[in-house]
Amino acid sequence: MSDLSVDLQGLRMFVSCVGLVGNIFLILSIFQTRVSNIKSFELFLLGLASVNLEEIVILNVYDVIILDTVSTTTGAWWCHLLKFMTTFGEIASILFTVIICIFRYQKLRDVDHRGSLPICLDSIASAWMLSGVCVTLSTLLSLPMFAVTFQGSVENVTENRGGCPTDFFQCGENYCPIFNRVYKYLIMLLCHLLPLIIVTVTSCLTIVVLLGRTNTVTLANDIISPNHHHGKSHSLFRSTVAVVAAMGLFQVDWTLYLILQWTFSPSDCPIWIEIEFFISTSYMSISPYVYGIGGHLFSLENCKHL
Repeated sequence: MSDLSVDLQGLRMFVSCVGLVGNIFLILSIFQTRVSNIKSFELFLLGLASVNLEEIVILNVYDVIILDTVSTTTGAWWCHLLKFMTTFGEIASILFTVIICIFRYQKLRDVDHRGSLPICLDSIASAWMLSGVCVTLSTLLSLPMFAVTFQGSVENVTENRGGCPTDFFQCGENYCPIFNRVYKYLIMLLCHLLPLIIVTVTSCLTIVVLLGRTNTVTLANDIISPNHHHGKSHSLFRSTVAVVAAMGLFQVDWTLYLILQWTFSPSDCPIWIEIEFFISTSYMSISPYVYGIGGHLFSLENCKHL
């Protein structure tokens, strides 16, 4: 078991480094290429990369350092603060993902009839306002974490390790506050299940539109000049495919997360915290590369500039 723990710690560090590099590079690429004329999509990506970065850092602080070093007398406040920050980053990342998915679908839908006319979210003011709503909602939904009582629910853990609990919502045999249970399932329904349904439905609709546009473009190229709007269409198609791919990763991660949450207990699995970490961070670590490559933000030219 100790060898497995060491291997998982090494894998954790590798995944974290991949995520840190990807999100930092995405942020720098957006500032490098779009700072003078940033668009809504880049703003949403910037918000997503920022909260991903915060989440990866805080998760490592909470899971690696605090679990082993914080004392029981001074650790309660730090546990709540760090758990609040991890919950905030997780919820904000999910909300920005939902916005990106919906935005890309609206951008692609009826593009032949709409032409170059903008949609509502193309307005940078609307994008800033929606980003602010995401941050505000994430903060409000995370604040109750300070009211969660965990001392009694993890009495064995705190007695043996003297640190933060692996799971704030784990209940003891004779101790399970109603607030803990209500808040846990509220978060799972509103911040995990509902966004998962929205992303799944929107992704399916986007795939249908993509398939329809592929057939339309193929027929049009047989009649019109092969280079007619080819560059713009190819860029939109590639960016949309990247979004769909990222949404697929999002669906796999959070579906697995919900299944594990509803079927297993952290007390039943000694490496539960490692499993939860990899599920939570795999999307946050891989998605920046998918968005960056699909949106032409990750390129050799940008690497040279940075």
